Amino acid sequence: MTTPTHHLFVCGSFRANGTPAGACVKKASLQLVQYLQEEVDSRGLQGVVVSMTGCLNCCVNGPVVIDYPSGHWYKGVTEEVADEILEAIESGSGVAEAHLIPG
Repeated sequence: MTTPTHHLFVCGSFRANGTPAGACVKKASLQLVQYLQEEVDSRGLQGVVVSMTGCLNCCVNGPVVIDYPSGHWYKGVTEEVADEILEAIESGSGVAEAHLIPG
């Protein structure tokens, strides 16, 4: 496997005991993973990988998506915000600034 240029990690709210219990899963993060993967495939975005994580401990900002290796953390990610993230990747700017978690 080649190293991805963008690895999008979506919070799945899974806690240490393995159950999804946080805010992100209650705000449709599971469906967001599927949506992102379908969009990456339909847009033909080479080098972009989508994965789900355990709880990222930022429930107040959920659903949360991290773009690695850039280190951009996105808050309140919906399908519309996901489109903006993917459009930023496509355009080469790489960041959808309006949705970043300040830090």
